[in-house]
Amino acid sequence: MQSVKTDYLVIGAGAMGMAFTDVLLEESDATVALVDRYHQPGGHWTRAYPHVRLHQPSAFYGVNSRKLGSDAIDSTGFNKGLYELATNSEVVAYFDQVMHQQFLPSGRVHYFPACEYDEGTITSLVSGEPIHIEADKVVDATYMNVEVPSMGPPPFPVAEGIACTPPNDLVRLQGQYNNYVVIGAGKTGMDACLYLLKNNVNPDHITWIMPRDSWMLDRANIQPGELFAESLGKTFAQQNQNAAQATSLDDLFQRMEDTGNLLRLDKNHTPTMYRCATVTKSELEALRTIPNIVRQGRVTRIDSDTIHLEQGSLPVKPNTLHVYCTADGLATREEQPVFNGNRITLQTVRTCQQVFSAAFIAHVETSYPDETTKNDLCAPVPHPDTHLDYLRTNLQNARNGARWSEDAELSAWLKKSRLDGFTQADAPEPDKNDPAVKAQAEEMAQLMKAAGENMQRLLAQASQ
Repeated sequence: MQSVKTDYLVIGAGAMGMAFTDVLLEESDATVALVDRYHQPGGHWTRAYPHVRLHQPSAFYGVNSRKLGSDAIDSTGFNKGLYELATNSEVVAYFDQVMHQQFLPSGRVHYFPACEYDEGTITSLVSGEPIHIEADKVVDATYMNVEVPSMGPPPFPVAEGIACTPPNDLVRLQGQYNNYVVIGAGKTGMDACLYLLKNNVNPDHITWIMPRDSWMLDRANIQPGELFAESLGKTFAQQNQNAAQATSLDDLFQRMEDTGNLLRLDKNHTPTMYRCATVTKSELEALRTIPNIVRQGRVTRIDSDTIHLEQGSLPVKPNTLHVYCTADGLATREEQPVFNGNRITLQTVRTCQQVFSAAFIAHVETSYPDETTKNDLCAPVPHPDTHLDYLRTNLQNARNGARWSEDAELSAWLKKSRLDGFTQADAPEPDKNDPAVKAQAEEMAQLMKAAGENMQRLLAQASQ
């Protein structure tokens, strides 16, 4: 049996595994073995629907050492005026280039595509041949358990003869359907609706099954670079002011909506979901043209003539394509210590910023010898699911950010990190002795403190 010895075994060559490995190679002399069940790097991107684009700017996605895209500002389409969003094919090609143009030429990476790992053995899914591997540390880059609809069948029974497909098949349509039923209210469901609308499907011919309404983020508020620095700072201040002044949960979300921190599809329906779905206002306006939105819970089964839901039913119209967008995406997972002996479990340490989090964890791994300190710096921020998680994730984000700001070395690294879209690398250091600067910093610190305390109070009230 072939045998390999390495410093780190990284399980999963998806976005997080690649981002972690990249920093490890850049900031240490470690050797790495990357094992992945897919035939090429990129994880869920290799299975995602072809028309998907990044939901955040390309400018801070990928790996730290290599730019994705050209930092262009889109001049057309739903994303007009904002930083470009890489397509699915661009992301997959990018990770392939990182692997074959950077990782493997370094001589410090063993790559095992189309393989499974189990307790010291890597087994090829093609040949079945086993490889023994010894690693000083094992890095689980699969814990976030990213799922897209094409990874499995619909999560409900579907009668024979009913056209039901993941969103991947939308690009192969040939005008054979008169009606469309989009099942799922998350970002994948939004993308499916937008694809149909962009391809001139009459909104009246789309039925959107929405088990839960969602609070959404405005992509215009999540932009890197000097061009958007002022709006980013304004958004951050407004968010804290809203959180500090809110008198109830309803008041908090109303304030967030009034100041543009959060968006929703329909003001007559209060969202109970928050999963970091990010849209532009023009995308939201397009989605609002769909009149047939069904809010009767999840689909339980589709018969030959009826769509059964938790709280009702719908007739199956002739010549209809049902598009299931019901994969969990990023599931809410139980928190694990990121560092635990010789095992590292990659999780988000900044909400909904997976690749940044993986790179940050790798930097902490290379820079701090003490496990207690490492875990203190890398407190997980679980992926949100409900509207209450908007408060929880923002609280933990604030705690992590405050802890990081106490460390001069970490602050310097953040300013240099391409994947940190929220720290201005070229921003001049303020004169901390300037009375005006000191007063402004103190005011912001007090506002953040008040925001944190009030959000904790509101969460406590919600749990009573």
